Amino acid sequence: MAEQQEQASADAVMSRIGQVVMLQHAGDREEARHRYLRLWAEIGEDGDPLHRCTLAHYMADAQDDPADELAWDLRALAAAEELTDERLAEHEGALAVRALYPSLHLNLAADYVKLGRREAGRAHLRRARGAADALGDDGYGNGVRAAIGRLELRLADGEPGEADPWGPPRQRP
Repeated sequence: MAEQQEQASADAVMSRIGQVVMLQHAGDREEARHRYLRLWAEIGEDGDPLHRCTLAHYMADAQDDPADELAWDLRALAAAEELTDERLAEHEGALAVRALYPSLHLNLAADYVKLGRREAGRAHLRRARGAADALGDDGYGNGVRAAIGRLELRLADGEPGEADPWGPPRQRP
């Protein structure tokens, strides 16, 4: 019984994160940032890694400053490193932990490129490409692989400017 209550509570947190994601995608980034920060305070620095990874992943998208975006993407990666497949499987429709890494490293690569740190960007892009074998042959996997390819081309061409591999508007699976 206690395990069911704990899982229901966890699902409630994921639902609340999802509600803020919808608000953010509707265009209210400032309000989304405020709500994410309140949720982050509730979850805590040592809270459930799935909650921290998910929230930080989307909070990065709500940032206007590339340095802030990088900080949140680093939090998402750190939380993912604490995540187990068993914990992830408790969330309906979840991927294996390994399948998160291509997207997380891709986001970090883009962050570093935006900050003018192209070598750090290339390093994370190599990690994203190296982890891409964990992706399924589905919309999510194909989208991540395509975004990796786009950023690889931008870096190979030395293209300056925004390094958003997801394309405008920035959307992540």
